[in-house]
Amino acid sequence: MSDITIKITDREGVTHEVQAPTDMAMNVMELVKAYELAPEGTIGICGGMAMCASCQCYVNSDHELPEMSPDEDAMLAEAFYVKDNSRLGCQIQLTDNLEGLEIELAPES
Repeated sequence: MSDITIKITDREGVTHEVQAPTDMAMNVMELVKAYELAPEGTIGICGGMAMCASCQCYVNSDHELPEMSPDEDAMLAEAFYVKDNSRLGCQIQLTDNLEGLEIELAPES
């Protein structure tokens, strides 16, 4: 089993350093839900299909992430509070190269 450490700043501004498994095909949105870093029903509303922006986050570290899919790009084009470093957490798979990733959850829309 391989775990990485990720820093997640919740919507109240509190930073949590969490262990993230890279061998379970999880994504950042599922990790936030697993650690209960956002109130139930406020993140991952579409189930990780890039059809809502409830898992929008800001990537604050300079990790190289997979290119944005057309669905993710289209969803962020319609979302609130979008910044240049916005991504959908459901589209960021937890992999070994994300060790030390720092993200901040976007405000609830």
